[in-house]
Amino acid sequence: MSTAARVHYGGRRFRPADNPGGALGEYFQRGDLVWAEFSGAGVLAGRLVGTCRPDGVIEAAYCLVGPGGETVAGTCVSTPTVLPDGRVRLTEQWRRMDGTSGVSHIEELSGSEAAVSPGLRSSAGARNEGRAADEGRRHHRRPRGSER
Repeated sequence: MSTAARVHYGGRRFRPADNPGGALGEYFQRGDLVWAEFSGAGVLAGRLVGTCRPDGVIEAAYCLVGPGGETVAGTCVSTPTVLPDGRVRLTEQWRRMDGTSGVSHIEELSGSEAAVSPGLRSSAGARNEGRAADEGRRHHRRPRGSER
């Protein structure tokens, strides 16, 4: 394994290294701005947004909603390592708003894993679907006074 000099995160997909069935995160990058959307295995929806330093380290804030509706938010510093097969492993030092902290490891999916993994909806797609659902609810409301 080697420390990464500069990693471009756009289009990469990651899962917990110790839990291949864990939440799947899809990363995006524009310049030094990095963001990710993640869900699955105990995460209904999660977002991360931050910046990428010249050495490939990401400094970010994150938030997520768990299966019971609980919210979790915090910050993390993610340090990349390039694995022998070229995939990226991130060592994430995180601290939640409640004061708890820890270290997690996520690894980029291999080409074959990425090809068979279900896709995440983009935020624009999710916003459009949400807007359509809101429109549907607005048009199906009962007139006032007609409640049973």
